[in-house]
Amino acid sequence: MIFTDLEISDIRFPTSRALDGSDAMNPDPDYSAAYVVLRTDAGDGHEGHGFAFTIGRGNDIQAAAIASLRPYLVGRPVAAVLADLGGFWRELVHDSQLRWLGPEKGVMHMAIAAVVNALWDLRAKREDLPLWQLLSRMSPEDLVDLVDFRYLDDALTRDEALRILRAAQPGRAAREEHLLREGFPAYTTSPGWLGYDDDKLRRLCKEAVADGFGQIKLKVGADLADDVRRMTIARQTCGPDFRIAVDANQRWDVPTAITWMRELAPFDPYWIEEPTSPDDVVGHATIARELAPMRVATGEHVANRVLFKQLLQLGAVSYVQIDATRVAGVNENIAILLLAAKFGVPVCPHAGGVGLCELVQHLSMFDYVAVAADMSDRVIEYVDHLHEHFVDPVVIRQGRYVAPTAPGFSATIRPRTRTEYAYPDGPVWAAPDPGAAEAAPRPAQRRPGTEVAP
Repeated sequence: MIFTDLEISDIRFPTSRALDGSDAMNPDPDYSAAYVVLRTDAGDGHEGHGFAFTIGRGNDIQAAAIASLRPYLVGRPVAAVLADLGGFWRELVHDSQLRWLGPEKGVMHMAIAAVVNALWDLRAKREDLPLWQLLSRMSPEDLVDLVDFRYLDDALTRDEALRILRAAQPGRAAREEHLLREGFPAYTTSPGWLGYDDDKLRRLCKEAVADGFGQIKLKVGADLADDVRRMTIARQTCGPDFRIAVDANQRWDVPTAITWMRELAPFDPYWIEEPTSPDDVVGHATIARELAPMRVATGEHVANRVLFKQLLQLGAVSYVQIDATRVAGVNENIAILLLAAKFGVPVCPHAGGVGLCELVQHLSMFDYVAVAADMSDRVIEYVDHLHEHFVDPVVIRQGRYVAPTAPGFSATIRPRTRTEYAYPDGPVWAAPDPGAAEAAPRPAQRRPGTEVAP
């Protein structure tokens, strides 16, 4: 049995029409997926699905990067690759010529994530388990074999990782049962997109409380007076003790972040997310020190495990926000979960984008069962967009993620969606008028050169 094809699609959703996903740095995103389907000649009907998440322009570039990995997989034995996903990860990440394009960051690293995640989806389907259970039932030795400890040994060694995983072994079965019974806590960003008007903000805050969420998140950073007004509305609507996190999406430099958040401090923000450049580890440490005891969170644009290591070493983050498609897939996220456990920092994943909720739920649930062995002070982001396009969409009940039970990584987008939203020729994008497709016609994308200035 061999891999016969690595099919790639450019899928885009016109979310800019309603300003879903809008924030201070990204005012008009079109949520997109450079999408992968791995096929074999096994005859069992199983395919591996994965994707890299982007916000519109450049999704074609991301797709081209994924296509460059086709020769590494097509024609290779399925069983051998799936049995050694640690080795395959190293082969892709450490290809000397492709690595030059990073190293270990950016479009190439995200392309590797799409392929690696698709392989994990295929393996979980073949083993008839949701990914979180597949990972949670692996031995500590097999789990550490998935991790590349190069550049990590000064903070986390293989032996330390084994001790963390072995310490969590005794309660695995009980925690699995607890997850299946109770689910995992969620918070919602849906009320907080920057392009929403005050009435919509107020209505969505009321709905979040009524739906059982214990935390929401608001986008901030474009205008201080607007942020004060919106925080006032959210605080009055949700109540004095309700958790309201804020997210600047990298808009500020370090001094501005400190000054701005001191102005918002009376509203008791639960954390400030991405206050500055994701690469500025020292800047995050300065912000954390100056704003303490206010919490700092980051991670959705942190490029690799090495930067996460430094953020943790410098005490620069109160919450680690892993992203399922930014770093090089499941393997590297396991490394980051182990780093966070070593430093005792909770993991609260980023999920603001198409399909990210579907993926990160598996990583947090694995973390709870087999790594951190703790659910306290941990939440998974939830946004209520585009789940209907997935075969196995997330389920939220009373503000908690219901543990998925379908085999795989919950990554499969429906075939009809992949046809209708294909860019640029799918009917959603090619339609000359609103009546020519089920969805609205292609929105006008902001022209290059009109990016948001600081």
